Amino acid sequence: MQQNDFEQVDLNTFFDTQSLAADQNEKAEMLTTQQKQLIQEVMPLIKQIDPEKANSFQQRLDALESLAQSVAMFPSLLERHELIGGTRTPTSLIDSLIDHQDAGDSTIQLPSKAMLGKGLLVAKMHTFSSFAKYTHHIHELRKYSKAFDTETITSMYSLLIEDVYLNLIRDNTQPMEFRREWALSLLLLWEHWNDQGSAQVAPVLESVWMARRRLAPAFGTMMGTSELLQISMQMDDQWIAFIKQKLGDPGVSQAMEEFLFGISFEQINTLRTILKEKGIPAIGRDEVSKFLGEHVKSDAGLDYRDFYAKYTVRRDNARSRTRLKLNGPHKTLEDYFIQFVTVQNKETQNNDTFAKSK
Repeated sequence: MQQNDFEQVDLNTFFDTQSLAADQNEKAEMLTTQQKQLIQEVMPLIKQIDPEKANSFQQRLDALESLAQSVAMFPSLLERHELIGGTRTPTSLIDSLIDHQDAGDSTIQLPSKAMLGKGLLVAKMHTFSSFAKYTHHIHELRKYSKAFDTETITSMYSLLIEDVYLNLIRDNTQPMEFRREWALSLLLLWEHWNDQGSAQVAPVLESVWMARRRLAPAFGTMMGTSELLQISMQMDDQWIAFIKQKLGDPGVSQAMEEFLFGISFEQINTLRTILKEKGIPAIGRDEVSKFLGEHVKSDAGLDYRDFYAKYTVRRDNARSRTRLKLNGPHKTLEDYFIQFVTVQNKETQNNDTFAKSK
């Protein structure tokens, strides 16, 4: 079969500029349909129980609405725009994301709309967290607490997946086809802060995190085999496939150990050496700090902020190892998993295309 040569096409041609612009002039939507329904159900009940608290929540929601309108006023990332610095299109944004390889923080190099939307997402996350805490402590409203928790955590995963996309886009060892796909996904995430990849990956990562919390690993061999089996038994087919196919990769297994044990690759190696020298078969989480001679928080809290903080530590360590060419995982477990999901989705898409063409 002869291979076709494809000409690069501006992504702007795939979007209806007029309809997008019209939508942008309409009132920006801060909440998803599900979130609106949740708020509409619970607010009248809060007004009956505690009018002052209801007023406080309403003020917070109004502030979020104002912020959403401000974000919506900035140029869409999915349209062509003539800006002061020149013409900007989705393709030029994707090219910029891929070509930018400088080390250091990229905050001021990202689009204004992306940064403002991120602020809105964080504010919304804290608001839903406040709803979750309040409803949990009110007997009549307790049934809503889990739903607010879910919305909070989903928003947190959008924040996390933005980081993962940026990591993968800048990895020049990845196929260009995937890097461009991640860049487009990032533009869509920045435009709406509601990503299809988040919806697919977030439930799996949340389940892994919750399972990890319930484990009490023995810091001995540091291989985490039994812990990994316990986690995998509770997961879906996609996670099991990831474990089977990728755990033999040293980077993946090292990233998994960091995730499981809550300490860095370097600390794991130090602890492994200390225990071997002392002839100690295993220790518990509460003994890790004593043996390392420094305070380390290896346990996993329930709070969504704890999850994200743990992720950012692993992310920063991975970036440092990459920059300094040090041993250890150069990606987080989340990076490896989302990369795996992308490859699987592409293979499924190609298989479906092949089946239809027969």
